[in-house]
Amino acid sequence: MLGRVTDRHGLRAAAFFDLDKTVIAKSSTLAFSRPFLRNGLINRRAVLKGAYAQFVFAASGADADQVERIRAHLTALCTGWDVQQVRAIVEETLHDIVDPLVYAEATDLVTRQKDEGMDIVVVSASGAEIVAPIAEMIGATHSIGTRMVEVRGKYTGEIEFYCYGENKATAMKELATTNGYDLGASYAYSDSITDLPMLEAVGHPTVVNPDRGLRALATERGWPILEFTKPVSLRSRFQPSGTAVAVTAIGLGAIATAGATWYGIHRRRKR
Repeated sequence: MLGRVTDRHGLRAAAFFDLDKTVIAKSSTLAFSRPFLRNGLINRRAVLKGAYAQFVFAASGADADQVERIRAHLTALCTGWDVQQVRAIVEETLHDIVDPLVYAEATDLVTRQKDEGMDIVVVSASGAEIVAPIAEMIGATHSIGTRMVEVRGKYTGEIEFYCYGENKATAMKELATTNGYDLGASYAYSDSITDLPMLEAVGHPTVVNPDRGLRALATERGWPILEFTKPVSLRSRFQPSGTAVAVTAIGLGAIATAGATWYGIHRRRKR
């Protein structure tokens, strides 16, 4: 058994997963740079900047200054984009782009913990519009993501709820209260030191492909360290329902906040 499913109060355990570099091998939104280029939303210079950000993200994890610079650039780039155009582009390309990036080890872990009777929750700084369909693709029960503001069909760059840092833990606690989860019996998985509040919110924290800071902390605290290295097509592992395939439209929340903290400099943090 991976863990206690219910306690004496009848509360259930849940497993909370970060998205980028924990469930999938890349930044969930920067992966969409090429279809945005093809459809005229961004130019080649922006794609090259995105590629650089992807390299920094994959090689070492972005520090606070890098994150702030990247967010500022990408928010300036994306503010004012047409909501429906973005949704159409991402809906058309979601499975082709994201499906091959999902770690086999993550899908195996999700399956095992579901078999234990746990709810699976994906928690990401990426936009809720992209987190939800990816969560459904891997068989998760719930998802939590950043919620963006749109006005008259355009994205403003402002954030209604920024699902990052302490806010991740706050959202997890709210969901636990609503659904009757025992966080002390629950699990959490992440690669980034910025998700320390998320990991500390549960009784069983585990780090996956950790950045330098998180690896050092996990070693000091004796937390399990997992290395996920095998992206695999979900089509070969899951048979999604018609609802999962016909995902709901994807908004700039996916663009404005992916990769744990990439987008959204004009934020309104609600804790």
